[in-house]
Amino acid sequence: MSAQQPPPPHRPHPPGGPWFVPPRPGEITAAYRRRAGLLTWSAIVVGALMAVALVVSVVFLIRADQDSRNAAYGYLALVLWVGIAAGIPVLLALSIPAARMRRRVRERQRDVRTGGA
Repeated sequence: MSAQQPPPPHRPHPPGGPWFVPPRPGEITAAYRRRAGLLTWSAIVVGALMAVALVVSVVFLIRADQDSRNAAYGYLALVLWVGIAAGIPVLLALSIPAARMRRRVRERQRDVRTGGA
C-alpha cells in the first residue's frame, strides 16, 4: 500500500463563498487627484484641437472650391481629416480613464463628507 492519501473529492464552491473578499479600493492620494486633473485637461485640449481642425478643414474646402488655383487647400483639408481620425483613439484613451478617475475622487469625497467609508 502507498503511504500517500488520495486527494479529497472536488466539491464546487458557490460563487461569493466565505473565501471571497472583494478587493478594497486603494487610497486616493494627491498624486492620483493631480493625475486625474491632468488627464481631464489633456482630453479637453485634444478635443479642442480636433474641433479647431474640423473648422479649419471646412474653411480650406470652401477656399479650394472657390478657385481652381487653390486646389491645394482641399488636400490640406484631407490631411486635417486624417489627423482628426487619428486623434479619436487618443481622445478616447485620455477621456475614459479621466472620467473614471474623477468619478472615483468625487465618490470618495462624498463618502468622507457624509461619514461613510
